[in-house]
Parts: sequence; structure tokens; C-alpha cells
Amino acid sequence: MALWNRLKESARTMQARLEERRNELRGGAFRDASMAMCALVAAADGTVDPAERRRAAYLIAHNEVLRNFPADELRSLFEERLDAIAADRERGRTGALQEIARVRRKPLEARAVVQIGIVIGGADGRFDLSERAVVREVCQTLDLSPHEFDL
Repeated sequence: MALWNRLKESARTMQARLEERRNELRGGAFRDASMAMCALVAAADGTVDPAERRRAAYLIAHNEVLRNFPADELRSLFEERLDAIAADRERGRTGALQEIARVRRKPLEARAVVQIGIVIGGADGRFDLSERAVVREVCQTLDLSPHEFDL
């Protein structure tokens, strides 16, 4: 329980930091990487059920940082990534990770993508092992230490 409380507090802190830097997070690479991250987290357990899809889409539409982008555009990108993962898990995951890797050389955007993944993963009140594994994999893709994010 203490671990979950620490993660929940960490997610709140990360979201606050993202909101402070919101105006710096306007690029297309960040937008695309964020939606790829959200799709990976939503599909982390190997399935993408409709309720999870709706919940993630709702969170994306209501995230302060992502309001820099049109909601329909974000939803479309998210759905395309999820559909690709559902159609061919390995190819879809590889495509999403390649999209995320485009922000590797932009430290603010790279960290923001990881933070969005943590916020989305923990939004249902639990940040399960499969979601954590996905976020750790993204950290490796972005040359970031998972320890920086309490993972």
C-alpha cells in the first residue's frame, strides 16, 4: 500500500510539472509519442477491451498538457496506434516504440512522454506490473533511468 501511495503522489507531482511546462510541449513528435505511449499502456496486459479504450481516450481528452492539441486529432492517433497493436501485437508495439524514440534527443519531451504514461497507467487507481513494464521499456528506448520515475 505504501508503494501505491508513493506512486500516486509521484504521478500527481509529475502531472503538476507537466502542466507548468505545457507551453513547451507543442511539437508534433511529442504529440505522436504521447499517443503511442498511451496506446502501449492501454494494451500493456495484452488485451484492449472497449472500457479501457474509452477510459484512456477520456483521460487523453482531459489531460491539461495534451490540450495543446485538438482532441479529435489525439483520439485518432491513439485509436490508430491501438488498432495497430491489436492487429499485430509485435509490429504495433515496435511501431509505437519507434514513434516514441523520435523524442529521445529532446529531454523535456522524452520525460513528459514517460510521465504521461505513468499518469495514464495509474488513472484507474492501480499501476499494474504490465503497465510498469511498458513504461520501463519506454524509459530504455528514451535512454532515461526508470529510477528517475520511481519505477
